[in-house]
Amino acid sequence: MQAESMSGAPLWIIGLMDLLGAPGAGLAVALENLFPPIPSEVILPLAGFAASTGQMNLFAALLWTTAGSVVGALALYGVGALLGRDRTVAIAARLPLVKVSDIERTEAWFLRHGTKAIFFGRMIPVVRSLISVPAGVERMPLPVFTLLTTLGSAIWNTAFVLAGYFLGANWTEVTAIVSTYSKIVLGAAAIAVLAFTLVRFLKKDRGSQGHGARGADTCGSAARARQATEHPRPETHSTPTP
Repeated sequence: MQAESMSGAPLWIIGLMDLLGAPGAGLAVALENLFPPIPSEVILPLAGFAASTGQMNLFAALLWTTAGSVVGALALYGVGALLGRDRTVAIAARLPLVKVSDIERTEAWFLRHGTKAIFFGRMIPVVRSLISVPAGVERMPLPVFTLLTTLGSAIWNTAFVLAGYFLGANWTEVTAIVSTYSKIVLGAAAIAVLAFTLVRFLKKDRGSQGHGARGADTCGSAARARQATEHPRPETHSTPTP
């Protein structure tokens, strides 16, 4: 590849594509699924640019990057399946501020909307990797999971591989756009987690205050009862009127 056009790509990704061509791009995408910090917004347009220079066939780039997405997703599906529901609930229940009821609601949501989550989740940074785990935990039928993953990944990958192909040496423009999109998604997720934590803390604080007030009332009642027992009031006898 042309060195002056590779400044936005990690050297190991360039090395994989130089060494293996389209299969190298697919391997990089599979690793991106397993390790979300690896930037797919770099891998995909870079593969398109490589295809535009003739280093790899465009169709092969689309095929191998989509295959890499599916392989990575299946690996994470396997992790979820190995964990299983009971073990996942037990682990999550030990996390601070997480209740079993939260997990059950998430599970119910996934059972209702899991197919849409798998398909559209392939087009959302970080989510496209993590969404495979609950699918494995809930044992979504493997053919359905594989089909939805393939379709969603093919749409995402094709858009960015073609963008890199047509932009040529300017492929890094795609990276800048997708990087902004990723930051917005991650920022929204961080705000959601912060809001959840704040609400849970407030509920916990109110509950402890209510418990303290009820405890004080109980102690006060007990003290009054004890005082009445230890120091009974003298009986008053009314004098009958003649």
